[in-house]
Amino acid sequence: MHVPSPEIIRANVTAALAEDIGSGDISAQLISANRHAKATMITRESGVLAGIPWAQMVFAEVDPSIEVDWTCNDGDAISPNETLVTLRGPARALLTAERTAMNFLQTLSGTATLARHYADLVAHTRVKLLDTRKTLPGLRYAQKYAVLCGGCFNHRIGLFDAFLVKENHIAAAGGIAAAVQAARTLSPNSLLEVEVETHDELEQALAAGVDRIMLDNFTIDAMRDAVALTRGRVELEVSGNVTETTLIKIAETGVDYISIGALTKHCRALDLSMRLSTD
Repeated sequence: MHVPSPEIIRANVTAALAEDIGSGDISAQLISANRHAKATMITRESGVLAGIPWAQMVFAEVDPSIEVDWTCNDGDAISPNETLVTLRGPARALLTAERTAMNFLQTLSGTATLARHYADLVAHTRVKLLDTRKTLPGLRYAQKYAVLCGGCFNHRIGLFDAFLVKENHIAAAGGIAAAVQAARTLSPNSLLEVEVETHDELEQALAAGVDRIMLDNFTIDAMRDAVALTRGRVELEVSGNVTETTLIKIAETGVDYISIGALTKHCRALDLSMRLSTD
């Protein structure tokens, strides 16, 4: 799994700590500065762990003297009451870091858990499930990392690393052929994907020589027809109206990819808890 750069993780952590601590943790000041403690973080429910690099940096930024001992790795299946990490250090620092560290872990673990659930549903097929840009603002890289932890795959990171030519782009550019030609001229080595809504548009995109075609709101039968028509000449992706109910049927049509916004926008945070004991 590709971990985002330390700069990206630090930016996430810095913003989160500033939001939580502000001018200072006044509750932590009730505890003696000399008091040391041990803490264990557990999960109260089953899931897939993700977010260790963010939690690790939270503890390091709050107090570098905190000792961190992880008992699990990102991508591991975790069970209720399982210990994820043991911490030792100043009690004030542990309590100040607690919520921010758990916020990252519970959110990213929730994303990874949902991704694993969807991946398991179609494990009998060759399809790859992709995330989308429907991520929490500021946590794009973090959630896409969590999707990988859960066994799914990443679509483009943003608007800069691949072309996704959709209905409005096609209309403004003067058609599929014109949009594809402009894209190849602008950045010939970038992935070029075109969204189509009809069989005629599918034929146009195929003739234009794109890398991938996104079938938007096609019926199951129309997806099968598209697979038969393209015969491996281009990658096919399905998007739109993908639910747990429709996912398996779509995967079994033989398409290469299914993009699912729910992977990152419908995730539910995992229930975690930290228990602290002082010396």
